[in-house]
Amino acid sequence: MQIKVHYISLVKSYTNTSQDEFTLPNGTVLSELLDKIAEDYGQQFKQEVYDPAKKEMKPTFVTMVNGVLMDQLQGVKTSLKDRDTVILMSLMTGG
Repeated sequence: MQIKVHYISLVKSYTNTSQDEFTLPNGTVLSELLDKIAEDYGQQFKQEVYDPAKKEMKPTFVTMVNGVLMDQLQGVKTSLKDRDTVILMSLMTGG
Protein backbone atom coordinates (compact mmCIF):
# COMPACT_ATOMS: atom_id res chain seq x y z
CA MET A 1 0.00 0.00 0.00
CA GLN A 2 1.08 3.59 -0.61
CA ILE A 3 1.27 6.08 2.28
CA LYS A 4 2.08 9.76 1.76
CA VAL A 5 3.83 11.55 4.63
CA HIS A 6 4.05 15.35 4.94
CA TYR A 7 6.64 16.98 7.21
CA ILE A 8 5.56 20.41 8.42
CA SER A 9 7.33 23.18 10.32
CA LEU A 10 10.18 22.04 12.56
CA VAL A 11 9.90 18.40 11.47
CA LYS A 12 10.87 19.47 7.96
CA SER A 13 14.20 20.77 9.31
CA TYR A 14 15.03 17.24 10.55
CA THR A 15 14.08 15.51 7.29
CA ASN A 16 15.26 18.15 4.79
CA THR A 17 12.19 17.38 2.70
CA SER A 18 8.54 18.32 2.89
CA GLN A 19 7.14 14.90 2.00
CA ASP A 20 7.83 11.24 1.33
CA GLU A 21 5.86 8.36 -0.07
CA PHE A 22 6.26 4.88 1.39
CA THR A 23 5.25 1.49 0.05
CA LEU A 24 4.30 -0.65 3.04
CA PRO A 25 2.69 -4.07 3.48
CA ASN A 26 -1.03 -4.27 4.18
CA GLY A 27 -1.75 -4.31 7.91
CA THR A 28 1.00 -1.81 8.78
CA VAL A 29 0.30 0.28 11.88
CA LEU A 30 1.40 3.85 12.49
CA SER A 31 4.29 2.90 14.83
CA GLU A 32 5.84 0.78 12.06
CA LEU A 33 5.73 3.73 9.68
CA LEU A 34 7.19 6.05 12.33
CA ASP A 35 9.94 3.48 13.03
CA LYS A 36 10.79 3.47 9.31
CA ILE A 37 10.90 7.27 9.19
CA ALA A 38 13.12 7.37 12.30
CA GLU A 39 15.44 4.80 10.73
CA ASP A 40 15.65 6.82 7.50
CA TYR A 41 16.26 10.20 9.16
CA GLY A 42 18.52 9.17 12.00
CA GLN A 43 19.48 10.20 15.50
CA GLN A 44 18.31 13.82 15.48
CA PHE A 45 14.82 12.78 14.35
CA LYS A 46 14.76 10.11 17.08
CA GLN A 47 15.91 12.58 19.75
CA GLU A 48 13.60 15.41 18.77
CA VAL A 49 10.46 13.96 17.13
CA TYR A 50 9.79 10.25 17.72
CA ASP A 51 11.35 7.69 20.05
CA PRO A 52 11.15 4.26 18.38
CA ALA A 53 12.25 2.46 21.56
CA LYS A 54 9.27 3.85 23.49
CA LYS A 55 6.94 4.01 20.46
CA GLU A 56 5.96 7.59 21.26
CA MET A 57 6.08 11.06 19.82
CA LYS A 58 8.03 13.66 21.75
CA PRO A 59 5.71 16.05 23.69
CA THR A 60 6.01 18.98 21.30
CA PHE A 61 5.11 17.04 18.14
CA VAL A 62 1.91 15.51 16.79
CA THR A 63 0.94 13.05 14.10
CA MET A 64 -2.25 13.13 12.07
CA VAL A 65 -3.72 10.43 9.85
CA ASN A 66 -6.06 11.78 7.19
CA GLY A 67 -6.48 15.00 9.18
CA VAL A 68 -7.29 13.34 12.52
CA LEU A 69 -4.87 13.46 15.46
CA MET A 70 -3.48 9.99 16.20
CA ASP A 71 -4.60 10.35 19.84
CA GLN A 72 -8.20 10.58 18.61
CA LEU A 73 -7.67 7.30 16.76
CA GLN A 74 -5.72 4.38 18.22
CA GLY A 75 -2.47 6.22 18.80
CA VAL A 76 0.60 4.50 17.37
CA LYS A 77 -1.49 1.34 16.97
CA THR A 78 -3.67 3.04 14.33
CA SER A 79 -3.96 0.79 11.27
CA LEU A 80 -2.99 2.44 8.01
CA LYS A 81 -4.80 1.96 4.71
CA ASP A 82 -3.74 2.37 1.11
CA ARG A 83 -3.47 6.04 0.11
CA ASP A 84 -3.62 7.37 3.69
CA THR A 85 -1.96 10.72 4.31
CA VAL A 86 0.12 11.14 7.47
CA ILE A 87 1.28 14.55 8.72
CA LEU A 88 4.08 15.06 11.24
CA MET A 89 4.28 18.55 12.74
CA SER A 90 5.22 20.53 15.81
CA LEU A 91 2.47 21.73 18.13
CA MET A 92 3.51 25.37 17.84
CA THR A 93 5.50 27.47 15.46
CA GLY A 94 6.97 30.84 16.29
CA GLY A 95 5.90 34.05 14.72
